[in-house]
Amino acid sequence: MKADVGQEKGKILELTTNLVSAYASNNKIESQELVNLCNRLFVELLTLSGSDTQPEAPMPQEPAVLVENSITPDYLYCLEDGKPFKSLKRHLSAHYGMTPEQYREKWDLAPDYPMVAPNYSKKRSLLALDFGLGHSRKT
Repeated sequence: MKADVGQEKGKILELTTNLVSAYASNNKIESQELVNLCNRLFVELLTLSGSDTQPEAPMPQEPAVLVENSITPDYLYCLEDGKPFKSLKRHLSAHYGMTPEQYREKWDLAPDYPMVAPNYSKKRSLLALDFGLGHSRKT
């Protein structure tokens, strides 16, 4: 029985490496994204196989930048890949399939952790006020 489980995991691991290798050869992918893809794909294939074995917990991921260094006046640095953004929401959704809530939970961030850089937020707020948004209409 134990040998069967090990053999099944071995086949799934081989399938995972083949799929990830094929994907990586045809797509530009960062190293940390590659690790995440391997983990997610292995767990998904294990689940789809109907295996009653539980996948081993993935190694805790280290952030690409320190949390305390991730917020600057002009940019937010993504903890997944270390890239700077004025707004993180679209990047998280497009590249990692995450919502802001999932991102905050994964990295143990406060519920009020910003998804928009402070200066960019101020700039957009002033622009909205210039357009008359946020004021009652006078008729």
